[in-house]
Amino acid sequence: MSVVEAPKPAAAKPATEMFAAYTRKLSQTLEGYDWSVVAELGEDLLDAWKTGRQVFFCGNGGSAGNAVHLANDFIYALGKVPGSGIRAHALPANPAVLTCLANDEGYDQIYSIQLGVMADPGDILICFSGSGNSPNVLRALEEGRRIGMKSYAVLGFSGGKAKALADRPIHFAIDDMQVSEDAQLIIGHMLMQFLWSKRHEVVGTAG
Repeated sequence: MSVVEAPKPAAAKPATEMFAAYTRKLSQTLEGYDWSVVAELGEDLLDAWKTGRQVFFCGNGGSAGNAVHLANDFIYALGKVPGSGIRAHALPANPAVLTCLANDEGYDQIYSIQLGVMADPGDILICFSGSGNSPNVLRALEEGRRIGMKSYAVLGFSGGKAKALADRPIHFAIDDMQVSEDAQLIIGHMLMQFLWSKRHEVVGTAG
């Protein structure tokens, strides 16, 4: 009786090759993108900064982390003068509120209920989602529309239902969650640099 050897597993790609491929994928995702909607968001954020309107961020998982990161940047890092930043809120940031609402009302409402309490007409909502189908993000977009906010959604994959619900979707058609989340933060940092270049219009030469 002959012995049949099991096939040898394919050799794993070297880490450096994987990293180079990731870099190419990220670069190809960004190259040639129409940045006009991001420019519109930048102008809306600048106007909100000047007028004192609020900006709300939301997302889940890594997208929640990006929401908290950028709210931090908008509150302080923009002006570098205490009290001169944008009135930014990261809806995923308060675990007491999140667990209360998730437990009592359902996880799909953890953001929409916060918006119903804190947001005003004319405020800006920025949602981060890879799939565009997270129920709590969709409810936030619906609530934002009810309130009279202007909503943006930074999306990956097909864009999901959020692509139609957001007033202004920013969609990268990439089937990769890590690259989708990279794009969220890259856009946030692009906006940071744009707003920083305009800070003299808001905080004067003190910034």
